[in-house]
Amino acid sequence: MMVNKSIALILALLCSAPAFAGHPMITDDTGTQGRGRYLLEFNCGFSTNNIDANGGMAGALTLGITDNVDLSVAPPYQWAPAKGIGDIPVQVKWRIFGGEQSGLSLALKPGFSIPTGDEKKRVGNGAFSGGMMVIVTQEAKQADMHCNVGYTRNAYGLKSDAEVSRLDTWHASIAAEIQVTQKLHSVVDIGIDTNPDKTSNTHPVYLVGGLIYSVTKDFDLDVGVKGGLDHAITDTMFLAGLTVSM
Repeated sequence: MMVNKSIALILALLCSAPAFAGHPMITDDTGTQGRGRYLLEFNCGFSTNNIDANGGMAGALTLGITDNVDLSVAPPYQWAPAKGIGDIPVQVKWRIFGGEQSGLSLALKPGFSIPTGDEKKRVGNGAFSGGMMVIVTQEAKQADMHCNVGYTRNAYGLKSDAEVSRLDTWHASIAAEIQVTQKLHSVVDIGIDTNPDKTSNTHPVYLVGGLIYSVTKDFDLDVGVKGGLDHAITDTMFLAGLTVSM
């Protein structure tokens, strides 16, 4: 189903974590930027299988509204199999608890997508969708762990899409970031999503592995690979990105 591939691609590009973990991971962390600070991200991805190919990129701007609250906007662009700007997600992350001694923190991340994509080209839903993510981070000396559980209420502009797509979808994932050297971190991320296709009861399970290199304390480069652990994900996706904080 073409809609599913577009959604999977945009999720992989956009679901980066701005503070402790980061792209190429899909699992978010509880970190926020701090009042008045900005984060700029640019991510791209390309996936292929024996039938077709998918490609896209996304830029994201995150603004620290307060020390514990971030606002982010991330317009995506897909160039294969269809070309066009996708639906734009707008999200707020609120870190509601953080224990400095225990290293355990909790955040909520509500958000919605603006239907800027062309649903007839299969690069958008054609209607506003919204959801909520619960994020838990456990910091440790050599490795940080992150866990996400999220819900999305989907809406579709085309009746044909609404008839074959699930309106309620869930996400669950866990990830680890391991410090290899002072500048280099390795990341691993595993998760499962509700299959938006009503005709399938096989829900896609993914695995992401990658590296993040800190050129400076405010500039990161990353690469990664995302693959499926069941037949719901047939593509292997190659990911790359950069992050600048100010």
